[in-house]
Parts: sequence; C-alpha cells; structure tokens
Amino acid sequence: MEKKDVYLENFKQALTSTIKSISEISDCNISFGKQSKIDNKNASLPEIKNLKKLEDFYSIRAKADSEALRLKYSNIDVFNSYKPKGSKASKLYEIAEKIRYEKIGSDQFKGIKKNLLHINKINKKESNSIENIFDNYLRNFIFEINEIKISDNKIKKFKKNLEQNFKKNSDKIKKNLKNQRKFNEIIASMLSKMDIEDKEIYEETSEKDKKNEPLNKQQDESKSTLQDQKESKEFSDINLSSVEELNKKNEKDQEIEEIEEVASTSSKRPKTIFSKSKRKYKVFTEEFDEVIKAEDLETEEELTRLRVSLDQQLLQLKTFISKLANKLQRKLLAKQNRSWDFDLEEGVLDTSKLTRIIMDPFNSLSFKKEKETDFKDTLVTILIDNSGSMRGKPISVAAVCADILSKTLERCSVKVEILGFTTKHWKGGSSREKWTNNEKPKFPGRLNDLRHIVYKSADRPWRQTKKNMGLMLKEGLLKENIDGEALRWAFNKMKKRKEERKILMVISDGAPVDDSTLSTNLSDYLENDLKNTVSSIEQFSSIELLAIGIGHDVTRYYKKAVKITDVQDLGDVMINQLTDLFTEKKTLH
Repeated sequence: MEKKDVYLENFKQALTSTIKSISEISDCNISFGKQSKIDNKNASLPEIKNLKKLEDFYSIRAKADSEALRLKYSNIDVFNSYKPKGSKASKLYEIAEKIRYEKIGSDQFKGIKKNLLHINKINKKESNSIENIFDNYLRNFIFEINEIKISDNKIKKFKKNLEQNFKKNSDKIKKNLKNQRKFNEIIASMLSKMDIEDKEIYEETSEKDKKNEPLNKQQDESKSTLQDQKESKEFSDINLSSVEELNKKNEKDQEIEEIEEVASTSSKRPKTIFSKSKRKYKVFTEEFDEVIKAEDLETEEELTRLRVSLDQQLLQLKTFISKLANKLQRKLLAKQNRSWDFDLEEGVLDTSKLTRIIMDPFNSLSFKKEKETDFKDTLVTILIDNSGSMRGKPISVAAVCADILSKTLERCSVKVEILGFTTKHWKGGSSREKWTNNEKPKFPGRLNDLRHIVYKSADRPWRQTKKNMGLMLKEGLLKENIDGEALRWAFNKMKKRKEERKILMVISDGAPVDDSTLSTNLSDYLENDLKNTVSSIEQFSSIELLAIGIGHDVTRYYKKAVKITDVQDLGDVMINQLTDLFTEKKTLH
C-alpha cells in the first residue's frame, strides 16, 4: 500500500472513531462513497480519494461532525413523521433539521462549531438556489452570525416570503431547538404555508420560457381542462352508497381523511358513512355540542366525594381487579426487560469480566451489546358508554376497571386515555328546539346535543386524574348514546398521536339510542352509522379496535368483540383481552 493510501486509510479510521465517540453509538456503521440507509445507526460520508487543499480537509471533517450530531440528536422516525410532501419542501425541511442538530452540537463541542462555521463560509459563495439561500438564512438566524448580501431579484422574493413566515415563528423555533418533535412540526407547518413547489417553478423560469409564456399558458389551460374532465368523470363514476364500493375503487386514503373531518361543520361530515337507505349521515347542528374535561363539569370537592363513593361501592371488586392487573403488569414488564449479548468483540465493556484480565493478562477484553426489544410505544384508549342504561353497577364497574388499568399500564410506560360519551339533554335539548323553530325539516339527521368527556388524557399521569372517574356516578350525567360519532371522535384523537401501536377499547351495553334522532329519521339511522364507522376503522386504519358488550352481543358491529352477562366479569375480560393483544406476536393490522 502506498504512503498516500495509508494516510487516507488512517484518516478514515480517525473519522469513524470520531463519529462513534461523539454520537456515543459504538456499533454504528460508517460507509464511505456509498449511500447507506439513513437511520439511527448508519452514517454516510463521501469517498476520500485525495485531500489536495485545506478546504477539502475541513469539508470532510464538517460532514463527519454533522453525521455524528445527527446520530446523537436527531431521531429518524420523528423526522419522517412530520416530513412534508413535495420534493422542494422536503429538501428545505431536511436542511432545517440538519441546522437544528448542528446548532445543539456546536453549543456542546467548540471544535465542531469551528469546522461547521468554516465550511458554511465556503458554501455561502454558492447562494443562487432556493436550497442554499434557505440554508444560509436559517443558519444565520439560528447561529446568530452575519448575513450574506443577496443581489438576485428572484431570490429576494423568496427571501421576503421566508422572512414573513420566520417573524411569526422565530420565538417558537429558537425555544424548541432541543425538542425535535415540536421543531419539526413548526418547520413543516411553515413550509406548507409558503407554497414552496410553486415558488420554485416560478423562480426558475428562464427568459426563453417567458417569451413562450402565452403558448405555455394555453397548453396548461388545455391540460388543466382535460384533467378536470377526467377527474369529474372519475368522481361521477363512484357510487358513494357504501364502504364496500369505495373499497372496490381503492379509495382507502380518502376514507381515512373523510373520517377525520368529523370535528368541523355538518357539511364536512364523513362522506362515506351511510345507512342502507343510501341517505347520508348528517347532523342538524353542532352548535350545542361540547368536548369537556371531567374536572370542568364539577367542583374538586364534589369530584373527591364521588371518588370516595366509587371506592366504597366496589372495594371488594377493586382488590380482585388489582390482582389481575398485576398479572398484566408482570407480562408487560417481562416484554420490556433489557437483555444483553455477552462475550462480543465490540460493544460496551463488560465490567463483570474484568477479573479475568487481572487473573490472566493474556485474556482479551469482553464486550456486551443490548438486544433490541419488540415492544412498541403504545397508546390504549378506553371509550366508555355514558348512557342512562349504564346507570348503577355497570358504570361503577367500568369506572373502576378503567381506573385500575390506567394506573397499571402507566407503570409499564403505556399511555392511556379514558373517554366517555353521552348527550347534554334528554329528548334533543337545544338542537331539537332549533329544529322546531326552523319549521321541522324532514330527516334532519342527528338531533341532540353531544357531550364527549375526557376523564383522563393520554399525557396526564393517573395521580392527577384519579378523582375524575367518580364523575360517572354523578346523578343526571348519563343520558343518550350516539356511538358512531363518539367512535370517530376517539379515532381522530388517536390518529394525531405519534405512538407506534394504538388500541381502542369500547365498553358499551348495546345499540346506539337517541329518541330525538330516531323519531325524526329512519329507525336504523344511528345503528348503520355505527356499523359503517366501525367498518371504516377496521379496514382502513392501523388502530386495533376491540369492544366489550355488557349484557348485549356487540359482534354485529365489531369484528373483535366479547359479551359478558355479569358486570362483575368486566375487569377480568378487559385485562384478559389486553393481555392477549400484548402477547400476540403480530398486531392485527
């Protein structure tokens, strides 16, 4: 091997050691010249054939430092979860994340800061593209360094757009530099508002293109008209009468988007939720609906009193359920236990084997490496029917079971949210009154005021919300149940979460019932809405849906459902169903 090759090989080894040292990932894989898969354990650097100038040395050092900081401070899964659509927006989003982790690393390592700033000065000479101007602008802003002057009028337009958006978000961006999730979310939102793709097309238009603009415009309009006609024909060909027909048309993505539109006005209700009569599910008015936290419905003193009453009613049952919950906890913790591979050539030094070196210096050092666990970051949502038919023992048992499960799963690092659904009034309330004043139009759709209750949100610890479970015993709280909309509400809350695995458990005692709605629409109106909502979630989403029917068979609505005849069995069934889900080798979807 030539002397030059030896130097280059030594330099590669030095870079590899530096990356492993900075990132604190001893088993990371560093490749030169070929692009390896970008993840949390791989780094790629360009092939080093020669280092003719000092700038070449700084350049490769800066790239190595940047890759090390990416491994240390950037999570690829979080990064991908907020990545915007469009090639230009994606590139700028990637640049922003790179600057974020480089800034954190520069504050920690002064040598790295010097390398990065030096290479940035060199790159500033090439400032004629949107990517470069975005990089320079954001780096100047975050690193607080002097800005390069821009003479290009096209770039000035883009820069002005950039400044307008950054002014609104500057404080948030700097405040969340160490919070990757929040930072990525802010940048992605900002880029989506800037119409990056359109700007790029506009700014890269050449003088030749401008001369041909009238002709191009006519061609574009012609293409646009043809495309509109094509899309119009495709739309008219779709008979939106059932989820099954949508499935045949491969409209899975559209289905999920339409389910998620539930939170706004009645005109934006899911287009694919229909009854057998082909009459679209609708809502007369959402003006009087509410989503409310349990603690906002009652005073703290009353919540404390109701909680004490709940504990006294079911003291014996509480002890029994706690024992079952402990079994679930042991199983979950066993799946999460850290395990190690020993006697390896590289990894973390196994200090327990150092005595061998002392006894015999010729023994080699022993290393260990932690095994990966297959336990996913998990969210469990428990949706409880708060209808009048649940009054008495059923609602008390449901409250205690949800409470104990929440406490147990929290110990195992599983997020839990507990939700309830009912209506604000019997017989329609303010919605029906408005309908009456509007001359009682036929088939008004859902005709009652919804009340959706958050007993425990996923991010609040059990100790802060345990009083809320007693609210279910409050006299007059439990009224009607409109299950389809409640299920979509819970689904939409879960879709916004970033956990890898999501389980939705519904506890109900039968079919959806609301006298006001059913007296003014077809008798199967609410029931068919529930069936279609369940079908959509089960077919087109990754959320695992499971239902427990108290005294009623709910398998006609849910594929995965269990019926219990004695309410005392609820705790046993809930825990056993969850245990089965967590011990399955594969998820349902």
